[in-house]
Amino acid sequence: MNRNLQETHLTRARASLRQALSWYGYLRKSGQLAANPELASLLKPEIETLNTTLNKLDANVIRIAAFGLVSRGKSAVLNSLLGEKILQTGPLNGVTQWPRSVPWKPGDKVLVELIDTPGLDEIAGDSRAQMARDVARQADLILFVVSGDITRTEYQGLLELRQAQKPLILVFNKIDLYPDTDKNAIYKNLQQLGAGNTQNQPLLPDEIVMISAEPAPMEVRVEYADGSFTSEWETPPPQVDELKQTILNILNREGRSLLALNALIQARESEENIAQKTVHIREKEAEDIIWKFSQYKAIAIGLNPIAFLDIIGGLITDLALIRALAKLYGLPMTSYEASELLKTILFSSGGLLLSEIGSSFILGLGKSAAAIGSGDNPFNITTFFGSAIAQGGIAGYGAYTVGKAAQLYLEKGCTWGQLGANTVIQEILSQVDKNTILYRLQQELGGNFGEF
Repeated sequence: MNRNLQETHLTRARASLRQALSWYGYLRKSGQLAANPELASLLKPEIETLNTTLNKLDANVIRIAAFGLVSRGKSAVLNSLLGEKILQTGPLNGVTQWPRSVPWKPGDKVLVELIDTPGLDEIAGDSRAQMARDVARQADLILFVVSGDITRTEYQGLLELRQAQKPLILVFNKIDLYPDTDKNAIYKNLQQLGAGNTQNQPLLPDEIVMISAEPAPMEVRVEYADGSFTSEWETPPPQVDELKQTILNILNREGRSLLALNALIQARESEENIAQKTVHIREKEAEDIIWKFSQYKAIAIGLNPIAFLDIIGGLITDLALIRALAKLYGLPMTSYEASELLKTILFSSGGLLLSEIGSSFILGLGKSAAAIGSGDNPFNITTFFGSAIAQGGIAGYGAYTVGKAAQLYLEKGCTWGQLGANTVIQEILSQVDKNTILYRLQQELGGNFGEF
């Protein structure tokens, strides 16, 4: 990706987060959160996460986290990138007890934060698994370190990390321990397994790197001038240039887009959590609103004698219902967004709601004809009220269905619209080139972001 496109991605991501924070800031100032202390306490950590995410985006710092099982050399890999032994390493399992981050400046303009993590298979696995998920959520790029063929435990950890929706580099460490034939066979196997659930698309060159972060000492022969000789043990320098160059290539080519995409994914998660918590707290009030609009729509359409106005009035009522629910949940919803959401609900109902509208229209025509020709004819009056009751029942059921469906969409939070997190994520993924590390993410996630 060219630099201008990357800057556009950053700008759009910042605008998306600022819009969300502006809206939730308005809720605080307007007193809507103060009126409900329980809801305010539930939403506070999510709003703080949005603020933290925006600050990280403004700082332009790329976070790279290293994961793997114990004794795979995660700390050694990061030390070799840093060029000095800052992170503790040793022969015992579990030297790294807690995540630790250190700054790294591999180029003149790029600032990176390297994060070391405990082994995925250490004691107290449940708490460390949660810690790994938290670190992965903050990371923009993941290094998954192995030292040979992937074990069952490693493969499971790899799949779980891919669920974090982050680009990943598989680092084959300790290659100095293998002869070339074995090393190449393992590399080819890692190309397939490292792709996780997308094994039909082997890892690209940028997604798998072979290194030796801490080569084993080698016995070398030292010959003196007098012809005598002796043996000494010598430790070769780390072989990590390929990994460093791969990371630099990725950061230069798509680093800002990685930052933007990660920030938007975090923002989307926080906004969805805000919406879900709000929906849960106000479930009873929402149910009352849905029933109220269902009754109003049933009565208004049932008694209206003009068929064409039935359809218009029904759609207006449904739009008002959607906006009333959004207002209750404290979520932004313009008239355009409400109409787009209603359109989505109508066409995703499998034709059910559309057929109900058609049935209601036919009943409305019959009702209108009965009203016009009623006069003193009791049969026509009976026909009118029969059609009105049937049409009102269909309209009320349709409004209730729209209301319940709208609740499900509103649980996604304010991630829709021109600057919604989902919208901007889709924009970035649609512009990904096949030669970028983001391309696999596009293949895995491109179809998972719904639009209104």
